[in-house]
Amino acid sequence: MTENMTSTEDQFSPDVSLARNDAEHRYELRVDGKLAVQSFFKDKPGHIDFSHTETTEGFEGQGLGKVLAHFALDDVVATGKRIIPHCPFIAAYLRKHEGYEQFVDWPDS
Repeated sequence: MTENMTSTEDQFSPDVSLARNDAEHRYELRVDGKLAVQSFFKDKPGHIDFSHTETTEGFEGQGLGKVLAHFALDDVVATGKRIIPHCPFIAAYLRKHEGYEQFVDWPDS
């Protein structure tokens, strides 16, 4: 006999939203309306300079930062700007994921 069971993973689908908040100079990932991860930036002529990324307590270790990084970096590329990764998290993401190399201006250490 075969049973068709729905896993817990299939039953749980939190409301996740991603946005660029220009007024606060950050990209945001919200889970069920709560700010979970934010990545701060400076909007410069021709560049978006990422300064730091923060994960709200209780949302760590879920991979949400990677989701936000992917969204933010794709958004920068779509706007035709270049990426300056002063943020250690964004820099690490860029080193691990291909496809952004031609859009990055690495800061002087």
